[in-house]
Amino acid sequence: MAEIAFKGNKVHTVGKLPKVGSRAPDFRLTRADLTDVSLKDFYGKKILSIVHSLDTGTCAASARAFEARAGVLADTVVLTISNDLPFAQKRFCEAEKIKNVITLSQMRDRKFGRSYGVEYEDGPLAGLLARAVVVLDEKDRVLYTQQVQETSQEPDYEAALKAMRG
Repeated sequence: MAEIAFKGNKVHTVGKLPKVGSRAPDFRLTRADLTDVSLKDFYGKKILSIVHSLDTGTCAASARAFEARAGVLADTVVLTISNDLPFAQKRFCEAEKIKNVITLSQMRDRKFGRSYGVEYEDGPLAGLLARAVVVLDEKDRVLYTQQVQETSQEPDYEAALKAMRG
């Protein structure tokens, strides 16, 4: 269990992020076109940007930041994962002109948040996903993780990209 803060108050996740060097847990998430995908459906290096909801300012800023920074990296896919419905994710991407980030929803299968240790266990956001970043290599080994310590905090984009570049 990770302890982080929501507006200065302690909240907890159901577990901890996967360990660096371990194989990333597989998942079943839903794309904007309502098809289900798993980790094997994405070839190459991956950045998993995990957010509560794209309807919040910091989560939206994370999606825009990864669009600008990581969307241009070769052999890399950026996946933004939230509990938002695919319809809302698609609307957000169209409004923000986000084309290089793939949004994925826990709409049908909520195991992702538990297996990655990022589901809030308590507090006002219980059941949503805590903001985190997981960087994977082309064999789905974990290269880097970051669990933000305050929900309003953006992740360290440059550290994630540095891990991606090796």
